[in-house]
Amino acid sequence: MGNQIIDKIREAGVVGAGGAGLPTHVKADATVDTVLVNGASCEPLLMSDPHLMEMEIDTVLRGLKALMESVSASKGIICLKGKHARAMQSVREAVAREGSGMLEAFELQDFYPAGDEQVLVYEVLGRTVPERGIPLQVGAVVSNVESLYNVARALDGMPVTHRYVTLGGEIRKPGVVRVPVGTPVADLLDWAGGPTIRDYRVVDGGPMMGRVLPADGSSSVTKTTSGLLVLPPDHNVVKRKVMDPAVVKRITNSICCQCSMCTDLCPRHLLGHALHPHKLMRLMGSEIADSPVAREALLCSECGICEKFACPMLLSPREVNAQIKKALMQQGVRWENTGRALETNPFRETRRVPTSRLIQRLDLVAYDVHPGWIGEFTPQMVRIPLRQHIGAPAQCVVSAGSRVRVGDLLGEIPEKAMGARVHASIDGVVESVADGIVTIKAC
Repeated sequence: MGNQIIDKIREAGVVGAGGAGLPTHVKADATVDTVLVNGASCEPLLMSDPHLMEMEIDTVLRGLKALMESVSASKGIICLKGKHARAMQSVREAVAREGSGMLEAFELQDFYPAGDEQVLVYEVLGRTVPERGIPLQVGAVVSNVESLYNVARALDGMPVTHRYVTLGGEIRKPGVVRVPVGTPVADLLDWAGGPTIRDYRVVDGGPMMGRVLPADGSSSVTKTTSGLLVLPPDHNVVKRKVMDPAVVKRITNSICCQCSMCTDLCPRHLLGHALHPHKLMRLMGSEIADSPVAREALLCSECGICEKFACPMLLSPREVNAQIKKALMQQGVRWENTGRALETNPFRETRRVPTSRLIQRLDLVAYDVHPGWIGEFTPQMVRIPLRQHIGAPAQCVVSAGSRVRVGDLLGEIPEKAMGARVHASIDGVVESVADGIVTIKAC
């Protein structure tokens, strides 16, 4: 039965909905003792996961049990923050109804980044994932709430065609909405009443790890779009994301006072990993290739605490780490695990960053409105990328002029490659296939 579940997940194009988009059939082809449902709603302002746990919990649990069967897990733990009271009640009631004893709810504290999968594994299971490792190495698989919702639908032959998205910030109707994959961001914002300010930028994802979308309006919702935040262009969340990386590095090398606050609050460092961001701040470009300190950048999750919360000089250790990591990976440098025992920092609990304080530091208090469900929106045109996931882009199987219906296959996984299928999200006609994007017009 496990192979059948994996096949259905692969056929439906399910990917990790809460991160970079690892094809879920890859995770399903493993053997572990525990599956953790990541419902931490880690990034500030994002509410789609709590909504699904409140309104679609039975579907989520069906997906969880299917994944547990596929990986031979004896335990499934649904993890969410206690502040989401209605979602927590829904989960507890559903677990009680299920009654097998294999499922349980775990209440997380409200800190960032509770949803980092290595942090989550430690919080729930007390197990430390190895440096540059994955939860599989300590007997666990972590899956996002919406991913499991999509797994359940995949069992019924329904591919991933829609996405739950949180709309927040300077938007007239903030809330959670369900839209077809490929929905133009500009169309969705218009449907939600439009921005409340004339000049704005849009962040795809959360304020910590999300990216600022191009201002030309060309962006679309993908399988990994968890939220769209509309913010003023001079907002500190936006400004820090659009700074020239070369300028960031130059300022860093000149100003960093080596206070070590970035290291003291680093979630991976607190788990015992050999990551010291303050040391990386002093590395010059010429030192990267040969420096053992530089290799520590490979351990960085780029959560952004060092940049947006820890640094008193308003510098960006995250950006510096990212630049060093990119250079190392281009050179083929890998992390060499020494096998040393990892010791959790004794001050870890007192150094966790409360989400409420983070929201204040980010100047997002005015937008922390905990919006609810605002409906579904279907545009007249979608632009569907053939690459919305880790791995190789899907190979297009349609051409301009093809008539398609919701769920029809647009892109297949390349032979012998890791990837994910891509499907039509509206009924219509393929208008074009160009630059890795399939454009469909409704008819």
